[in-house]
Amino acid sequence: MTHNQDTAKSAQLFTRAQACIPGGVNSPVRAFRGVGGNPVFFKSGNGAWLTDADGNRYIDYVGAWGPLILGHSHARVRAALHNQLDLGTAFGAPTELEVQLAERICQLMPSVESVRLVNSGTEATMSAIRLARGYTGREKIVKFEGCYHGHVDSMLVKAGSGALTLGAPDSLGIPAATAQQTFVVPYNDADALALLFATSGKEIAAVIIEPVAGNMNCVPPLPGYLKQVREITEKYGSLLIFDEVMTGFRVALGGAQQLYNIKPDLTTLGKVIGGGLPVGAFGGKKAIMDMLSPIGPVYQAGTLSGNPLAVTAGMVVLDEISKPGFFDALTQTTATLLQGLQSLADQYAIEFTTTQVGGMFGCYFNKSPAISTFAQVMQSDVERFKRYFHLMLDQGIYLAPSAFEAGFVSSAHGANEIKLTLEAAEKCFATLKQ
Repeated sequence: MTHNQDTAKSAQLFTRAQACIPGGVNSPVRAFRGVGGNPVFFKSGNGAWLTDADGNRYIDYVGAWGPLILGHSHARVRAALHNQLDLGTAFGAPTELEVQLAERICQLMPSVESVRLVNSGTEATMSAIRLARGYTGREKIVKFEGCYHGHVDSMLVKAGSGALTLGAPDSLGIPAATAQQTFVVPYNDADALALLFATSGKEIAAVIIEPVAGNMNCVPPLPGYLKQVREITEKYGSLLIFDEVMTGFRVALGGAQQLYNIKPDLTTLGKVIGGGLPVGAFGGKKAIMDMLSPIGPVYQAGTLSGNPLAVTAGMVVLDEISKPGFFDALTQTTATLLQGLQSLADQYAIEFTTTQVGGMFGCYFNKSPAISTFAQVMQSDVERFKRYFHLMLDQGIYLAPSAFEAGFVSSAHGANEIKLTLEAAEKCFATLKQ
């Protein structure tokens, strides 16, 4: 790989951006606040590779935060988009394309009998929560510590002073009264959830959960945990919302709900179903979805919902990942990468742990052999991760610029990319050991 480490143009662009964009970025984690230094500005991507504004090339393990399961600039996606561009980019009216994508989602996710397309994961989550409240006639929502569901007011909450308390605002601009409609409990702790429902179950409209937590790095559910969550919600007549914005069509063809054999009441989707274009969706049981306007009393709308370009890209991606053996190969590539990294860490006696579900992974500088809780994640050596991030970046490996974000492998990552990544990692681990 060619990497001259000259990032002068990126630095100039960041200076310009800070003059007209808050913090110089349009999404906070891009600012490199979690790792220090200035963000890299990119101009192109091809396969598993990115090229920055200065001409440096990187092997990409961010994948636009998950959507690019086929890699950058996939030939079929490009061709389909070029064709749609000639036909039109937006109509503000129904198209056959959006019907096709909705049908495909319902086919691949049996829990989804009816689906509404939106424009982002945040919009999907916000709408699903409103729908759950409208359907149940209840107001309280349960989320889990360390899980992220977009910048919805009622979801930007942190745990209170006790293990089982109403949430406190996690951002200025969120009224305390709004945050207090949300309970926050520990992830992977079914007893804590059962205790909360024993005292407040009749007030709870829904439980929303990332079936694989992807915003405190990558934390898989403990065996049987999701089944317990499902049973608790059913007992008290609360809805179960699976936030599969990240995991949907990423960890398995039918999402995490297929992988763990759980049937939620509602599912939120995004990322992969847009093939790299802005998109979101939420769906579930028809009886619940029929509460939505125009046929029901729960209002939801969107000018660009079902956008022809996003839907076109999503259909191509869903077609490609439906091919036999796709997820087996993706899972194996990811496992090969993580086994190599763990072996190198062991070789240099560095405390290091990995997690994986399909093509989604986590890396922690942590002495725990298995990560399953937010508390364990918080015990990771963040300072060592910062050094590791910049050492890998200098070697041409682009990782998520935060110790608390999941990584992603695409089908474009081949044996050569894994080999080059592990060669870079060996140099980094040797330096970290010094």
